Amino acid sequence: MTDLLPTTAQPAHPDPASPTFAVISGEQVQKALTGREREITDLVEATYRVHGAGDSVNPPSYFLRFPDRPSSRIIALPASVGGSVGVDGMKWISSFPDNVRSGLPRASAVLILNDPTTGYPFACLESSIISATRTAASAALAADWFSRNRPRPTRVGFFGTGLIARYIHTFLAGTGWDFEAVGVHDLAADSAAGFCAYLRQSGTDAEVTVHDSAADLIRSSDLVVFATVAGQPHVTDASLFAHNPLVLHVSLRDLAPEVLLASANFVDDVEHCLKADTSPHLVEQRTGNRDFLNGTLNDVMLGRAAPPPDRPIVFSPFGLGVLDLAVGKYVYDETAAAGNLGLIDNFFHDLRRYG
Repeated sequence: MTDLLPTTAQPAHPDPASPTFAVISGEQVQKALTGREREITDLVEATYRVHGAGDSVNPPSYFLRFPDRPSSRIIALPASVGGSVGVDGMKWISSFPDNVRSGLPRASAVLILNDPTTGYPFACLESSIISATRTAASAALAADWFSRNRPRPTRVGFFGTGLIARYIHTFLAGTGWDFEAVGVHDLAADSAAGFCAYLRQSGTDAEVTVHDSAADLIRSSDLVVFATVAGQPHVTDASLFAHNPLVLHVSLRDLAPEVLLASANFVDDVEHCLKADTSPHLVEQRTGNRDFLNGTLNDVMLGRAAPPPDRPIVFSPFGLGVLDLAVGKYVYDETAAAGNLGLIDNFFHDLRRYG
């Protein structure tokens, strides 16, 4: 069996003449990211800007589905990001909702980083934490930008209380959000209770309320976070949003077309988001056009689009592979700088063209 060799001093970029391969565990990933919410949110913003400027490649995700397990899927997100990150790679992430019944998280993932000069993969990282982190950083970034021309929300409601909800709350708190009230709603009572326990441990001073109905949660929140595993829309009443909240529609399939058509709609990437029967995709199918879209998050950051203050704002981020690469490369560089890369000895064994 090949040994994992801890290193004492490794460069942040692999030497093309002598390719190496590192495995970075979830524990190492978490160590590199914990307490860095502002820094990672800034990194995600910079990556969105690089992507918006065209210095990236982010092809459509590929969904591996199973006829005998229709609720499960594994998704491949290949990407390349330029700028100061400069890395290629792919996230391979599974979503098996039935895991929750046995106490396992729904999602698991790995991230492969490739050297853009040689194409050699140089690292494999546990990526469920990276994926949750980039999702949460994107949500916190959007919440900031979309609330700049309206009163900053003070009441947040979480619809769905799993890992992603926890990370989003952590990133909101870590980037300066201070809420008077936190609402919680989940179809599973034990999940709602677990999230409330996390909130208490987080040290929040906010009043925490568990809502029995989705309607009560939405009406009592001016920032609503959807982080569910819903496969099709289940919130259909647009009047629930009459108080014009900011909605982070992270799980993409919760809101019926009627809700989106009554709102201002922003996405992270138009082509990616309007696929796979997401709520925005359903609106496009119904209307035959994309006129309901107000723009992208990058449009807002560049001043090309402005969220209206007098309508509900719905941000539906598909989640881009370039964000995973940027956060993954950050983790790799931090781990390398600390001298803690676990290199697999002789992973690339036969490097001589003619033997």
